[in-house]
Formats: sequence, C-alpha cells, structure tokens
Amino acid sequence: MRRLLITGGRIFTPITVLRTGSVLVEDGRIARVSDMPAAPTAGADMILNAEGLLVAPGFVDLQINGGFGHDFTQAPESIPAVAARLPQFGVTAFLPTIISAPLETYKRALEVIRAPANGAQPLGLHFEGPFLNPERAGAHDRQYLLLPDARIILEWEPLERVRMVTLAPELPGALELIGRLQRAGVTVALGHTQAAYAEAKAAFDAGARFITHLFNAMRPLHHREPGLAGAALEDPRVRVSLIVDGVHLHPAAVRMAWNLKPPKLIALVTDAMAAAGDTHPTERYGAVVVDQQTGAARLPDGTLAGSILTMDQALCNLVQMTECAPSEALQCVSTTPAAVVGWGGRKGWLKRGYDADIVLLTPELRVVGTIIAGELVYWAGEPDRLHQ
Repeated sequence: MRRLLITGGRIFTPITVLRTGSVLVEDGRIARVSDMPAAPTAGADMILNAEGLLVAPGFVDLQINGGFGHDFTQAPESIPAVAARLPQFGVTAFLPTIISAPLETYKRALEVIRAPANGAQPLGLHFEGPFLNPERAGAHDRQYLLLPDARIILEWEPLERVRMVTLAPELPGALELIGRLQRAGVTVALGHTQAAYAEAKAAFDAGARFITHLFNAMRPLHHREPGLAGAALEDPRVRVSLIVDGVHLHPAAVRMAWNLKPPKLIALVTDAMAAAGDTHPTERYGAVVVDQQTGAARLPDGTLAGSILTMDQALCNLVQMTECAPSEALQCVSTTPAAVVGWGGRKGWLKRGYDADIVLLTPELRVVGTIIAGELVYWAGEPDRLHQ
C-alpha cells in the first residue's frame, strides 16, 4: 500500500477551511483528513510539508478546447498531450471539448478518449454542438450546425464516453433529445442559443441542468424578455458556467451572477483554445488572432473564439472581481464542476474515500503542486518540503 502524507497546510474540505491539518492518501484515495498535523511516524512513503500552503481539491475544467498549441477539434489525438501539461495550472480532471465539426471528428474523439492519459484525467467528452442555433453560432462554423437528431446520438454510443452536450433548446426536436441524453446519464447544457425565457424553462423541465458560458452566445438579458440568462439565474435547479477572463464578461456581470447564485451553482471554465499555456505563442492560430495584451482570442471579424485563460488565473480573477472568500471560489473550480458531470461522489472534495486529486496553493492562490490519484505529478515548491 503506497502512502502519501500531506501535513501542516490549511485544508479546504470545502465545508470549511481548517487552520492546520493533514491529509493521508493510501493507494490513490484519501484515507484520512485531520484537523491536526500528523506526525512523520505515520508510515508514509512520502511526506509533503504543506506549511503555509492551502490544500484543496484538484481543479475540474468542463470546457477546454485545447492548449499548448493543440486544438482538440482539429486534432483529437492531441488530448493526451494537453492532459500531461494541465496539472501545472492545478487541473486534475477535465472535459476535452469538441466544437461543431464534421461528424467524423466526433468519432475520432470518441476513440481517443478510450485510452488512459498521463496527467489530468479526461472524464469524458464535451460536445459543444452540433445542435446549435446559427444566429448564436459565435466562432462555430455554421456549415457544421445541425438540427437535433437522435440518429447522430446513436453513433456516439456507448454514451458513457460523452459527459456533456451543449445544445440550443429552441431547435426542433431539442426537448426530446434533452430527455434522451439525460436518461443516458449525459449532462445537458444549454448554449449558443436564441432561447426565450419560456423555452429555457421548458428545457429545464425536460432535464437540462447546466448553462454553457452564461451571457455569452445567447439572447441578452432584457427586462421584458429575460431569455436563457434570466431563466438560469433564478432557477435553483440549474448550474451555470462563467468564463472569468476579463474579456468574455464585464466584472459587473460576474458579480451579478455571483450575487444571484451560490458557489454550489457556479462552475468556472476556461473555454481555452490552442494559445492557452503556449510557451511560444504566436499572434495567429489558424483563423484566430490572439492579442496577448488583452488576453482576447478573436476571429478576423472580432468574434470571440475561446480564451487563453488558465484555471488558476480564473480562480484568482473571481476572487478579485467579487471579493469573495478563497474557500468559496475554490468550490467553483472543484466541487461544483465535479458535481455537474456526476463525479461529485468521487472528486471535488477532500474527504475519506474520495480520489486523491489535490492541489497545493500559495496564499495568493498560485499553484505550487498537483497530486493526481495520490501521485505528485507537478511540483514547483522548495525541494526540502518533500521527504521520502
């Protein structure tokens, strides 16, 4: 039995933050969380001194299109390469996101996701499309948008490899497809949509429970027609995702969502594209032009085309924009997103029996170390904190 002992850090559970404590990991699972620093005599194979650090559940990114020069839709085979590098930003699990594309692309991605990856764990695929409204296509290529069709879903089976599908609920056949996906255990998200308030509520009643990048690529919130945004903000059944990069949303819009939704109903996502995390970024990635100063990735016509955001920066941005407690913000990058895709019983908490996916952070919320399934896969701290 392989054991890892993390001792002396402030432990986020996330019900509370302990002043100091310890976490004992055995064979990839959390065996004990204590409010007392454990003595080095615990028989651990490795002891990690986390004094002065925050010990939190690993981050879960539900919408990432690529990174480090790779694009999942163009090359699904690049998913393992990105997975290997995400831990430096605290990400321990993620949904590789395939945007609207030829149907063959989805099949290729389904084959890639079968293989285990080193680094962050792909929990399944997020298909953002092809059942989207052309009026709100954003950076999606309209030629690949389709009406909801159950025959296409059959080609994705077994559906356990698909964890989330984003669709526009106002399209013909969408409500029936929502029910079918929901019954199969797939999280149905609403996005890239012109849905009115009543159409959004009907989709919630049919089983949709998540909103893809709230406010972006949807009907604007209006006092006489609140649309999807208004319906989602008032409905306690529905979780929402936010791209908190300072480009997709004004800080006031972030604060609005924060004031109307508790942390358990907000998940931060990066919507990251190929330029995210790239150590040698270029100004252009295909048709997308990246402005490194503003952090915006846009098509030539100015349409936003994903982001270059990382999850650790999203966490810091949320705290800065809302002045919330770090413990609240941490729920939005771990506990909540894990629950969105049905992994709330294994991930997103530091709790006995849960997967030992853990991130260690400075008081400024910068990532120092990342542990996945009990293994230290990334470390940027002092070497003398580690003892074997």
